[in-house]
Amino acid sequence: MFQPQGFEQRSITTSLGKIAYYTATGSPWQEDAIANREKETLVFLHGFGGGSSAYEWSKVYPAFAAEYRVLAPDLIGWGRSEHPIRNYQIEDYLTTIREFFEQTCIGPVTAIASSLTAAFTIRVAIAYPHLFKSLILTTPAGLSDFGEDYSRSFFAQVIKVPIIDRLLYSTGVATANGIRSFLEQRQFAQPNRIYDEIVEAYLQSAQQPNAEYAALSFVRGDLCFDLSLYIQQLTTPTAIIWGQKSEFTGPEVGRRLAQKNPQAIRVFQQLEDVGLTPQLELPAVTIGLIRQFLPLLN
Repeated sequence: MFQPQGFEQRSITTSLGKIAYYTATGSPWQEDAIANREKETLVFLHGFGGGSSAYEWSKVYPAFAAEYRVLAPDLIGWGRSEHPIRNYQIEDYLTTIREFFEQTCIGPVTAIASSLTAAFTIRVAIAYPHLFKSLILTTPAGLSDFGEDYSRSFFAQVIKVPIIDRLLYSTGVATANGIRSFLEQRQFAQPNRIYDEIVEAYLQSAQQPNAEYAALSFVRGDLCFDLSLYIQQLTTPTAIIWGQKSEFTGPEVGRRLAQKNPQAIRVFQQLEDVGLTPQLELPAVTIGLIRQFLPLLN
């Protein structure tokens, strides 16, 4: 996979298998391992979709490596992490996200997470608030919010048909054209912001052995839930960034979610002409917002 300069791949073992993660260990970021352990930790968690991985945040997290201890995992079933052959469920990610924080972090840390994973992170923070200092989230949505059930959509129903699901994955997702089409139509507001490295990084992740199991669980809607039923329980200080042209869930949903808990959700920032992943589409803007939010929340 693609690793920024000065970062190396490490791993931990969770109850579902190995999670690979990336952290700064070399020049120009880190010369003293002891000093690195004393830095405040930022954990960057990628969202879901064909070929998702920690690459999603790779244009953002190096900007924080000189000041923070940075961790960016490939979640179970994605990227270089293990790909258990199973139909993934919500509890699988709630458990393995918690286990990652417990094994890699000492004391509460800031989690920076995207889309459905950001929604999972909210639930983990509700259940285990001692793990988190603050949350900075891009488009946190359960994809069935306020009673909208994604799993009943036509595409989700098609993917539930055996054989067809794997055929669609191999021909429509795990190809360069399939990846580029998905990014253009579903993830980016402006297709001219997509370049070859992004497509290749997603393709490498999508073509890992057994990568289809996590991806198809996501597309079927097995991992979706109504975040509005949980968000009022959140106590961790939180900032939300929402792309105005987010294909799956528009900013009006984000505002409704934020309004349910203004005590915890202290910032809601809409970005114009941006899609689901501002961290890839406008990384410099995303870096600037994270830098602005960290002192406000902490």
